[in-house]
Amino acid sequence: MTDREVSVVLPAYDEAATIEETVATTVAALKAFLPDGAFEVLIAEDGCTDRTPEIAAELAEVDNRIRHFHSDDRLGRGGALERAFEASDGDVLVYFDTDLATDLSYLGALVESIRSEGYDVATGSRRVPGRKQRRDPERGVASTGYNSLVRLVLRSSLYDHQCGFKAFDRDALFELLETVEDDHWFWDTEVLVRAQRAGYAVKEFPVEWEPKGDTKVDLIRDVVGMGSQIARLWWQLSVRPRIDRRTTMAAGTVLTVVALALMTLYLDPTEVLAAIGEANPRLVAIAAGVYILSWPLRGLRYRDILAELGYRGDVGFLTGAIFISQTGNLVVPARGGDAIRAYIVKARREIPYPSGFASLAIERVFDLLTIAVLAGGTLVALAAAGVDVTALRTAEASGEIGESGRTAVVVAAGVGGAAVAAVALIALTARSNRNLVRAGLARLSDDSYVEYVASVVERFVGDVQTIAEDRRAFAVVGASSLVIWGIDILTAIVVFAAFGVDLPTWLLVAVGFFAVAVGNLAKVLPLSPGGIGLYEGAFTLIVVALTPIAWPTALAAAVVDHALKNIATVVGGVGSMLRFNVSLTTAVEESTEIERESALRE
Repeated sequence: MTDREVSVVLPAYDEAATIEETVATTVAALKAFLPDGAFEVLIAEDGCTDRTPEIAAELAEVDNRIRHFHSDDRLGRGGALERAFEASDGDVLVYFDTDLATDLSYLGALVESIRSEGYDVATGSRRVPGRKQRRDPERGVASTGYNSLVRLVLRSSLYDHQCGFKAFDRDALFELLETVEDDHWFWDTEVLVRAQRAGYAVKEFPVEWEPKGDTKVDLIRDVVGMGSQIARLWWQLSVRPRIDRRTTMAAGTVLTVVALALMTLYLDPTEVLAAIGEANPRLVAIAAGVYILSWPLRGLRYRDILAELGYRGDVGFLTGAIFISQTGNLVVPARGGDAIRAYIVKARREIPYPSGFASLAIERVFDLLTIAVLAGGTLVALAAAGVDVTALRTAEASGEIGESGRTAVVVAAGVGGAAVAAVALIALTARSNRNLVRAGLARLSDDSYVEYVASVVERFVGDVQTIAEDRRAFAVVGASSLVIWGIDILTAIVVFAAFGVDLPTWLLVAVGFFAVAVGNLAKVLPLSPGGIGLYEGAFTLIVVALTPIAWPTALAAAVVDHALKNIATVVGGVGSMLRFNVSLTTAVEESTEIERESALRE
């Protein structure tokens, strides 16, 4: 037993108008059922901007039962509570909101729940069935929705998780705090949910509660934030314990099988097999070998991009990370495989998420710019050679090919124009002294999180601009992009040769460049997994419009070209998963651990 039986913590942020009365009321309530030396009141003052620190210091100076803990920086509600609890002396640890919305006549029952009834955690409740409390309609709806979601998703048996009126057994609380991650409004919920999952005795009892003053909860900002915390805690409690090496390897295998199965939804498998049967197997194999040569170059380019951002990585690992992410893009909607790569480089190379996503943005910009330049340059060359490029407007392929082809060409034109505009914008903003990011966000919101969001976005944009500012880096990455996509196009040309098409070499090369470039521009938007269907449609329409090749042969070449590239990607992805023992679930698991370790170090 410590000298103090009960320690009450009052989390205070800008409470100058009420803190003195709150402390006096608290001391009086404690004296009503505890001996004079059996309790203490700790004011956890959290980065206040008013006179709260001065008032709290004066109160502590004249009464040894009162202690003041000051922080220059905002620690968050949970962070301020933890700091004060660690410095407290009591066996029973209590906290309640300084607005005294909960009637302090319940304080004795709260303390005795821990001290004499044997509970580890006790919490007041405004939502016990059959009880009604006075609440603003807006806050009432939000609270109902939030608590219902916690009960459903996190399997909590409690009805009110955010009531600021709680008590804990000292030992139980500090055991729980070893796993609690949130340091703001979700802290209460996380403590209660983890306590139930760990088997602690938790008591919830009804209290009279009346809101006083303005809430410090931003209903949009904080409720959205707590929603993401619900998802995080669900992952940690319900999913992570079931993940082991066997599970992650099985998940990787399932992803691969699904990727292959999805291909059959967009193209008739028998048509694919028939197309492969018509092609020269030796030349198809050569085309696959040519395409594989581009992958180490992708790893080299990614290494150069990361180096410009101040991070190092070996080519083998980075190539594997690209293989895995591109395999994910065949399965995960909206190019979710890009996020997989950000997870992998964060988990294995400690590259922060903003920089990881910035490196992907840089890579994507160079890909789009390179493809747009190749398409535009080839189109100009074809026109100069006398090829009727206006045929693109009237060419009609058969059935679905014509529809998907026209859609793909429109998409390709828009994406190509956007790529050029994006590069121009990045280059211009890189040389501008105006803080456009912060100014733009300030117009959208003025809440306390704008500074944080602005700093994250600025870091992201700054990373993207790094290469735009460095002419040498721009040239190196640009040259490697040209080589990579040149190999991609050469693969298609070899596939054409495998079908024995009778065209002049120059026309075959030019059409191959244009068809592959437009096909890749078309599949940038996530309209189908891996762009399957769009790529084939755009490729076929271009070939049929500019050459005498019949559409079945053009489609067959497009199918084989895209299929062998996707198969090479999936095989490389599986091999990389096996080699580095990573998958989507592994990446998320390890990145979460790294985030926790980073938070502890900070």
